[in-house]
Amino acid sequence: MSQDDLTPESTPAAPKSVPSDSPRASRSATSSRSTGGTLALTLLIALIALIGVGYVGWKQWKLTQISTVALRTTTGLEDRVTATEHALTAANGQDTVLLQRLNDGDQVNHSLREELLAQDQRVRDLEEAVGRLSEKTLSGQDAMRLDETESLLRMGTERYTLFHDAQGAAQAYALASQTLAGVNDNAFNGVRQSIDAEHDALVKSQVADREQLLDTVMQLRNDLPNLPLKPLDEPVTNQDNGVWARIVRGLHSVIQIQRDNGAPVDIADARIARELIALDLAQAQASLLAWDDNGCTAALKRADAGLATQFDPQSAAVQQAREHLATMSTQLKPAIPVKLGGALSELRNLRAVHALKPDSGSSAVAPAGNKP
Repeated sequence: MSQDDLTPESTPAAPKSVPSDSPRASRSATSSRSTGGTLALTLLIALIALIGVGYVGWKQWKLTQISTVALRTTTGLEDRVTATEHALTAANGQDTVLLQRLNDGDQVNHSLREELLAQDQRVRDLEEAVGRLSEKTLSGQDAMRLDETESLLRMGTERYTLFHDAQGAAQAYALASQTLAGVNDNAFNGVRQSIDAEHDALVKSQVADREQLLDTVMQLRNDLPNLPLKPLDEPVTNQDNGVWARIVRGLHSVIQIQRDNGAPVDIADARIARELIALDLAQAQASLLAWDDNGCTAALKRADAGLATQFDPQSAAVQQAREHLATMSTQLKPAIPVKLGGALSELRNLRAVHALKPDSGSSAVAPAGNKP
């Protein structure tokens, strides 16, 4: 509100019908209106001033509060900064200590690295020494196995050559193959194949089991005393009644010529007949033990002939004994001889070649050492 608002322009115009003789009343009304407007204006200005002072005071109070809070915050921040500075100082000290420790650790690690390198070199030297020692040990073991293999092959060959013992020779060759399998050298695989081939040939050449044949001969010797002899009154079969037969029978009563083992024996000579057969069986047993197949076959034939001429051919025990003798004679037929010695010669030649290798190596190194 301004003073212009209280001017007479805002009031309605006086009616033209008012008389002109009242100027004093109009002036008094005008002055009262002017005094009211001034008072209102003064009050308005005072109100505005009061509001301004209140606003300024409030702003000042707010600034004071903000300053107080800012001061407190600044104080707290200063304390924090101070604490942080102390912490940084302590951390710097710890960093210095840690750096010193790291330097000490680096020095220790460097020394440990040098020691590890030295230990590594020592371990390598030790491994090389152990490797050389193991090579020498393996070479010594291989040499022993090769010697044992050669001895077994030579033993098997001689046993087959002297005694025709195919079974014993086959066992020796089997042991030789097993021993040679332990050699750590593939160069001897060919020798092992040759040994296996000769071993298979020996196994195939075995016609009978010696133990079984010996048991059969021993059983025949035990059964011999119980075998019945040929009876003395054995009837003569197929008698010829011709002229010459009667002449022969007439002369037979005067002169009689016959073999000792061609006629039945009496009771007094029964022991002699049994002893003769027992001697033949004992000779067959000795020939089996000596690996003499020919001598055993001849003794079995003599024993079979003695059983046929002096013992009862109708007895089942005698027939069974003769069957055993025939079976044994069949089993003792000479087999195809096996040619041995090839594997032994191959082994010796290969060992000779291996023995020349170190000499050739040393001879090759010697000229290099003589060079200036």
